[in-house]
Amino acid sequence: MPYSKDAFLKNLQDLNKRIKTACNASDRSIQDVTLMAVTKRFSLDAAAAAVASGINVLGENRVQEGVEKIQHASFKTRWELIGHLQSNKAKLAIQYFDRIQSVDSLKLANRLNRLASETEKQMPTLLQVNAGDDSGKFGLPLEETEGVLNEILKLDFLTVEGFMTIAPLPPNLDTAKKAFVKLRELRDHLKSLTGQPLPELSMGMTFDLEAAIAAGSTCIRVGSALFGERPPL
Repeated sequence: MPYSKDAFLKNLQDLNKRIKTACNASDRSIQDVTLMAVTKRFSLDAAAAAVASGINVLGENRVQEGVEKIQHASFKTRWELIGHLQSNKAKLAIQYFDRIQSVDSLKLANRLNRLASETEKQMPTLLQVNAGDDSGKFGLPLEETEGVLNEILKLDFLTVEGFMTIAPLPPNLDTAKKAFVKLRELRDHLKSLTGQPLPELSMGMTFDLEAAIAAGSTCIRVGSALFGERPPL
């Protein structure tokens, strides 16, 4: 069904229960897991309802759609880009978003760094990793992530706060869990290797959030399970 505020509040209650149960099962604090509302193709009213309910991070897949919402929003919140970023949209992403979760190449990182340097903005980022080795997904291969991270850490205007991944398709809890654990293990290795804190692991959506939380996720990304059926293009 399409978005309705009453349905949204019920969905949010159900999701928070799932997150709390998953955190308890993994002996983690619910305060350590952020619920991001993904507002792709949903209205600004839906985004406002999410913020009013206490959600403090909104995710957008497309730069232009996100920019339009940010420009017209009457509320303050964190906006993060989670979709693939084309180089010709990099300047807008730097200008409007609070964090970019989808840095998936050294080439893109270098462009973002150059654009951020023009306004001396320190840009928080996550590196997107294709932890499930899914040919249909963007992201750095696991084996290339260390080398790319080492190069990005030399850049003056990008801050790498951690990693993001999307579980492979078709949906399968076992393959999702394996991908999430691989990314956490890689993060732990790179944290030790580089001395960087790398606190963020953005992984898990509606289907696999329990597996993601068990593996150490700090950010769950949920859209239609909160807002209802996503409007068509």
